[in-house]
Amino acid sequence: MPLKGMSCASCAGTIERALAGVAGVSKASVNFATRTATVLYDPAATDPAKLAAAVRGAGYEAVVPVAEAAAANGAHPGHAGHGGHAPCATGEDHAAHMDVNAGEQEALLRRVIVGGVLSLPVLVIAMSHGRIAVFNQPWINWLQLVLTTPVVVWCGARFFRSAWMGLKHLRANMDSLVALGTGTAYVYSLAATIWPGFFAGGAGEGMGAVGGVGGMAMVPVYYEAASVIIVLVLLGKLLEARATGKTGAAIRRLIGLQAKTARVVRGGEERDIPVEEVVVGDTVVVRPGEKIPVDGVVEAGGGSSAVDESMLTGESVPVEKGPGAAVFGATINTTGALRLRTTRVGKDTALRQIVRLVEEAQGSKAPISRLADTISAYFTPAVLVIALVTFAVWFFVSPVEDRLSMALRTFVSVLIIACPCALGLATPTAIMVGTGRGAEHGILIRSGVALETAHKVTAVILDKTGTITRGRPALTDLRALPGVPETEFLRLAASAESLSEHPLGAAIVEGARARGLRPAEPSEFRAVVGKGVEATVDGRRVLVGKRALLVERGIDTGALDPLADELAAAGKTPMYGAVDGRPAGVIAVADSVKPESREAVGRLHRLGLRVAMITGDNQRTAAAVAREVGIEPEMVFAEVLPGEKAAHVKGLQEQGHLVGMVGDGINDAPALAQADVGLAMGTGTDVAIEAADITLIRGDLRSVADAIALSRATMRTIRQNLFWAFVYNVVGIPVAAGVLYPLTGWLLSPIIASAAMALSSVSVVLNSLRLGRARL
Repeated sequence: MPLKGMSCASCAGTIERALAGVAGVSKASVNFATRTATVLYDPAATDPAKLAAAVRGAGYEAVVPVAEAAAANGAHPGHAGHGGHAPCATGEDHAAHMDVNAGEQEALLRRVIVGGVLSLPVLVIAMSHGRIAVFNQPWINWLQLVLTTPVVVWCGARFFRSAWMGLKHLRANMDSLVALGTGTAYVYSLAATIWPGFFAGGAGEGMGAVGGVGGMAMVPVYYEAASVIIVLVLLGKLLEARATGKTGAAIRRLIGLQAKTARVVRGGEERDIPVEEVVVGDTVVVRPGEKIPVDGVVEAGGGSSAVDESMLTGESVPVEKGPGAAVFGATINTTGALRLRTTRVGKDTALRQIVRLVEEAQGSKAPISRLADTISAYFTPAVLVIALVTFAVWFFVSPVEDRLSMALRTFVSVLIIACPCALGLATPTAIMVGTGRGAEHGILIRSGVALETAHKVTAVILDKTGTITRGRPALTDLRALPGVPETEFLRLAASAESLSEHPLGAAIVEGARARGLRPAEPSEFRAVVGKGVEATVDGRRVLVGKRALLVERGIDTGALDPLADELAAAGKTPMYGAVDGRPAGVIAVADSVKPESREAVGRLHRLGLRVAMITGDNQRTAAAVAREVGIEPEMVFAEVLPGEKAAHVKGLQEQGHLVGMVGDGINDAPALAQADVGLAMGTGTDVAIEAADITLIRGDLRSVADAIALSRATMRTIRQNLFWAFVYNVVGIPVAAGVLYPLTGWLLSPIIASAAMALSSVSVVLNSLRLGRARL
């Protein structure tokens, strides 16, 4: 839910506690940077309206997204037949948040402009210190009152309203500090303007004191402190809102990729309809150069094309799509026309699920944020105590003629400079930018916890099949005996296997076609269970299979055995071939290593990680694959049963490692859940993806190193943010309290304090935005 009225991290904590106290809520997280609440609740026990009421009860406002409200009222936010489709929750959430944010920025801009115009003359009058004759008049304080009052009453209303709500709920926040500081300066100045005689005894040259009239000093006023501080704080809020708005750019770009219309075949005619009205099972036509509007499958006879999927995977090379291939909404059809059968629409599409995952990650908290939350909870009350002590000390130690001026000046400066905004922005802004950056590169990080944990990983276990390798057998070697043409041998073998359903046979057929050969249909075919196939191709008798098949047929394999042993030693599966009763050659099939796997393992080693491989394959095959990609022999776990993979993860954890597990299959899910960080290849099963903390959409092993590098960069940025936020307050508060005055005679102006406070918040956000340019 988008939120209104938050001013600092302590506000976020207040709302979290209010939401967590609602019956049926199991988890509530408030992101100060995005001004949103993410709530996990039982709809049988509560609903969004009650959650919003809890937020209002805490003194803030919550916007219930349309789709959530519809769902709570019994309307399913899915499809209403051909006639309509309720807004998808994810898009509606973000749209509501964007509306709130845009409206808040416009309101802030209006108040900054009005406040700036009215405050400038007041500041000029105050800075003149009575040395300009036209300002040295009895009515000058009344003029300042007239100019300042709209700034305090209208421009600064939000601070006083929030402070009052906080007081009613017995809590203090950043607005309490601003309201107390500016309110004190304004009320004192108002009283001094109306009853100057009462204050004339202590009329020194304070912040707003002007020269005398008729040789008598005028009463000092602090209108410029009240008005200029409000304008500067509002300006800081405006800059902060605009900067934090940029941290959500990744989600906005993803949502903007969605096509607005779809060309659907209905009643035998093609018609353009809004994408919200497309339903599962519709036939959609996509022309060259158009965006694919929904997720679907290319129909038989529905054409073929290359599709640019870079928005999903970060991979710039278009992917060939033919009949039966899955396509995804918001990707771009480049060359040919496609005819699709719709499989997923609305919030179920891959794009919307990505947006949802990114939003959940951005709304979550990293463990490191607990430190800032804890400090923020006690910070504002502590500052109030420090400010009151500062006022009392200066009131009693300053000369009588200056004591009120000195005490008030330091009191206001402490209140203003101590604002904990930078502290509250330090973690969420970095997480927002980091997760958004990951999404743009096909790395979906599910939570702030996963993002933080990933940077501490010391060992990575890679599943072999489908992760290091392609996950399907492919033809790797062709060895024909002297006098047997290799091409003809392969064509005959592929023809014999063309009617086989065995994966190894399919690999031979696919390999032959990849080499430009066209397998013939055998006139006779017989599968010999567990041994191979025999067939008649173009009148020739062909055998392809294990050595036992040829021996059984009385064929001497002596010339083929050395070739087969050599290939088997390399981790490949050799298949013997014979033509017309004579040995012809050996064909090797293997689950081939992905071309990028060696580079990926090298990058992980350079990051200082131990890299292990786990597989159910035999030791010889596993060792061969490990050698090829650069994994040490002692880090190879072979012949591991599916249920034992999690035990190997636990074994490394017991050795003191924080383990990242990378896999793609259903049998990897327990190991992914056991690992400190589970990384699922996006090309794998939904079960593995659900069990993982990070999903690598591209299925490219290099993304593992990218994810860990991104985590390290994000945590480095968070630590920088927290350091500068802490340093700012640790140094700023004593300076504002006047500890340097006895040594240097220098006292911090409340106006400078407010400018420094605004600058600290903006600098934290800008530092987080640098992550958007991080090299992966």
